[in-house]
Amino acid sequence: MTAALACRTGDVAPGGALRCELPGAVVAVVRDTDGGWHALADRCSHGTVSLSEGHVSGCTVECWGHGSAFDLTTGEPLGLPATNPVAVYTVTIDGDEVYVDMNPATPTSTEET
Repeated sequence: MTAALACRTGDVAPGGALRCELPGAVVAVVRDTDGGWHALADRCSHGTVSLSEGHVSGCTVECWGHGSAFDLTTGEPLGLPATNPVAVYTVTIDGDEVYVDMNPATPTSTEET
């Protein structure tokens, strides 16, 4: 595992997200509304929109640009217009530090046009 320190646990409230520029990737570190930790590529697969600025509900994040929601555990889009998944990354909590494994747990998406 090649993990990078992304943030501290106090930086992201449940139902929130934070953009983190890490070596090799820009990720959205997200806490679902139950407090679970997730990380995914911080770019909607439908366009150049930051998912860390989207709305978190349950275990999904909705892109504010066109309304596509993505499953935080799989990166799969749950509605149009996005049809390609976004990469998800494994998160590890160590004390108050949030680490993201920089090897995607799912493949990186291809941007849609």
